[in-house]
Amino acid sequence: MTDAGTHITKAEVNAGFFDGAVARILQLQRPSGAIPWYDNGVLDPWNHTEAAMGLAVMGKLDEARAAYQFLADNQLENGAWWAQYGAAVPMDDHQYTGNEEDEKRVQDTNMCAYIATGVRHYFMVTGDRKFLNTYWPVVKRAINFVLSLQTEHGDIRWTAPSVTTPENDALITGCSSIYKSLECAIALAEKVGDPQAHWIAARAKLGAALRDKPERFDRTWASKDNYSMDWYYPVLVGAITGEAAAARIDAKWDTFVTKAKGCRCVIDQPWVTIAESCELALALLRIGRRSDAEMMFAWQHQWRDEGGAYWMGFQFAENVPWPVEKPAWTAAAVILAADALLGLTPAHDLFTREWVTEAGMLAVPA
Repeated sequence: MTDAGTHITKAEVNAGFFDGAVARILQLQRPSGAIPWYDNGVLDPWNHTEAAMGLAVMGKLDEARAAYQFLADNQLENGAWWAQYGAAVPMDDHQYTGNEEDEKRVQDTNMCAYIATGVRHYFMVTGDRKFLNTYWPVVKRAINFVLSLQTEHGDIRWTAPSVTTPENDALITGCSSIYKSLECAIALAEKVGDPQAHWIAARAKLGAALRDKPERFDRTWASKDNYSMDWYYPVLVGAITGEAAAARIDAKWDTFVTKAKGCRCVIDQPWVTIAESCELALALLRIGRRSDAEMMFAWQHQWRDEGGAYWMGFQFAENVPWPVEKPAWTAAAVILAADALLGLTPAHDLFTREWVTEAGMLAVPA
């Protein structure tokens, strides 16, 4: 697989290749530190954290810290966050206290867990112990909230129960992301000297569910296996490894990958999405397929606007960007993939190697 694309170098990155992508994130960031999806869009804690990681890679550390402070300022008493800010929940409030109607809002476990990945990433980039000590309590509360919704089978409910989200079900992509966040949280716990043995046990159970209990996912709604993320995420996070991981990628490669364009978001639409394509590149690196990862990443740079910001996706039947949005998280996903491929920061291999085994052993120094 050696199709045409733009293969960038570290020198090109240092010369400003991603200036437009970084500018897009900074253009969207609010004075409170909040980073919404796109112009007039809402914020969710997962994509907000992804954007903060992109800023950290590119040396925008003050802005990245402001993003994490927004999360600290808005963490709910139970350790969670709302799944959306900027609609009923104002983004520019330092602290949102809620009301009876807003208490019905979704508290998504995957979104809440991701701060552990973000804090681990920032600490790997900077080695800043003050930052780590400041945000460790935030991470600890968030992870304990998430694990309060784990079932005896190992899967983790997608959201806290409420009258608006009564479905007691789990998502493969969401639980896979939580699996990675738990790895990061366990490594952070060791670093601060506050080990959490129950997190290790919970992650092992979750990994077993992802590998061996497909019946625990999509029990009450239609299967999500038409989404590419359900395909590659268990590989990206290391829940499925070795020959099984390679077989999983091979099984749906021709289904989801469109030559010289990227990874489709869903099977039945002629639509590649840049963030998913960059995450797939990380998954390919994880299983040792570097040339395929480089190819996938190289295809993505054709989806930039004239200023260097990345479109969310491209509808190739109509030959147009779609949606006509340039999300902060898309820019960040590209930057994180560049770091993984080019070694821009000390956090370049956060997503592409095992750091903590399911038995809780540190695979490499935390």
